[in-house]
Amino acid sequence: MPRPQRYAVAQTFDVQAPSGLSIEGYDDEQHPLVPLRTPYVFRQGLNAVLAFLRSAHGDGLLLTGPTGAGKTSLIRQIAARLCWPVQEVTCHGRLEFNELLGGFQLIRGETVFMHGPLAIAAREGQLLILNELDLMDPAELAGLNDVIEGAPLVIPANGGEVIAPHPKFRLIATANSAGAGDATGLYQGVLRQNLAFLDRFRVLRVAYPDAMVETTLLEQLVPELPREIREKLVGVAQEVRRLFLGSEDEGSQGGELTVTLSTRALVRWARLAVTFKGAPNPLAYALDQALTARADAEERTAIHRIAADVLGPLWSGTP
Repeated sequence: MPRPQRYAVAQTFDVQAPSGLSIEGYDDEQHPLVPLRTPYVFRQGLNAVLAFLRSAHGDGLLLTGPTGAGKTSLIRQIAARLCWPVQEVTCHGRLEFNELLGGFQLIRGETVFMHGPLAIAAREGQLLILNELDLMDPAELAGLNDVIEGAPLVIPANGGEVIAPHPKFRLIATANSAGAGDATGLYQGVLRQNLAFLDRFRVLRVAYPDAMVETTLLEQLVPELPREIREKLVGVAQEVRRLFLGSEDEGSQGGELTVTLSTRALVRWARLAVTFKGAPNPLAYALDQALTARADAEERTAIHRIAADVLGPLWSGTP
């Protein structure tokens, strides 16, 4: 069982913070459920997440924002640096609450009850991340209401087993919507969630990183790519997102594009540009594989035109 350990915020997350500010995590960096630590530039939302980890006060934490903005990676990389084990579940329309609790399995000829991710996280003091929360049936999610508030977890299927939540158990969810459904039509399967369930969550909106953060991230992850090209790839991403997100005015139905160059896709583009260095038009070829091959012909043309405008002579050259 991992033991508690305190971490200095400034050194642990490479951010500006008071020298005495710390947060408690665990001491076992070899624990199999601690996420893999990767290069990461901490930005918006770090303080809010750390405050939640220090004390949830009977709340869950919901991170909402556009696809690929880094909602899940923010939590994973915080957990990685605090050695905090994570149970992670991707929600879908057929996921039932009982699957989070566990079920019986046949093991070496015997039927044995195996605890699910919710039961393990609650018992062991781990983080439970529910990705794509708004794809799950609201009636099933209602089973989490009392657990979020700190009530004991009861597992009827295992003889009425009662699990008192560990003080360091935290429930975190991510979603492309804030639970009110998707007005843009871009996220198929998103369901409007129950208001009583949503009322149990703090909500943190995660936007795409700014240009400086993404340029620094590309420098860490793809140092082989020249700085000038890294900066211009980020410029392309910023413009594509502007056309994807559209106006922020109330009632906006989205932008002119139905695909976007997320941070995830941006890193993929940069890596592929290095992979195909020396090939004809490597940046265009890499962009196709990273994003635009799945766009319709009109949007593919528009995105490539943006890239050509931003990159100039580099667009048809070699990185």
